[in-house]
Amino acid sequence: IARRHKLPVIVDNTFATPYLFRPFEHGANVVVHSATKFIGGHGTSIGGVIVDGGNFDWTSGKFPGFTEPDKSYHGIRYADLGAAAFVTKVRAQLLRDTGATLAPFIAWLDIQSLETLSLRVQRHVANAQRVAEYLDSNSKVKKVNYPGLKNNKYYSLAKRYFPRGAGSIFTFSVNGDVNAAKKTIDSLQLFSQLANVADAKSLVIHPSTTTHQQLSPAEQRAAGFGPETIRLSIGLEDPDDLIWDLGQALDKAIPG
Repeated sequence: IARRHKLPVIVDNTFATPYLFRPFEHGANVVVHSATKFIGGHGTSIGGVIVDGGNFDWTSGKFPGFTEPDKSYHGIRYADLGAAAFVTKVRAQLLRDTGATLAPFIAWLDIQSLETLSLRVQRHVANAQRVAEYLDSNSKVKKVNYPGLKNNKYYSLAKRYFPRGAGSIFTFSVNGDVNAAKKTIDSLQLFSQLANVADAKSLVIHPSTTTHQQLSPAEQRAAGFGPETIRLSIGLEDPDDLIWDLGQALDKAIPG
């Protein structure tokens, strides 16, 4: 569709990381990441990354910001730079105007973390698969929404596009109401109740009353979750410890 209308394909690859998915191999033009997540990996930095594939033609007439002179930068026409057009405009104009400059220390933290990205993501994914399978077998859980499970409707797509694993952030719904979900969360001992994701430590949150509380109950259902839904971001701990923690929390929240 984007090619037909001469529009760039921009992929947010934050949750997958380059280890699990490489958008340029599937036709993307620009890839963005929240470096705060897996790239930083430890909840210690805030930043973002833009990667330009250099494979989009900005001269179609739809992007005057690239084809008309930039009077603030000596009349440069960014489209004249060919493959470097987008990344040059981002650095020379947008970064200058917004001031979104990464602090040197934050850049150093991210560079250090990149050295272990593949190892960390391997562990994140392996842990998530174990936890999802456990929850899927627990009678106190109504549904697990994780594409690494064979009963998930996106399983075949996940195997095709994410052969190294289906990520480590997913939701599950308890057999109960909002109170059962909240009590499950409050009973957890190893999971930290935070809105962040993709940290070295495992995180949990109740989307219906936090990250998505602005949506009506009907809108939440349409989006695929409800008051009984819990979101997990699986960290690097021993998976047996995480499974134990979820089991004891579910037992406390949902008797029987």
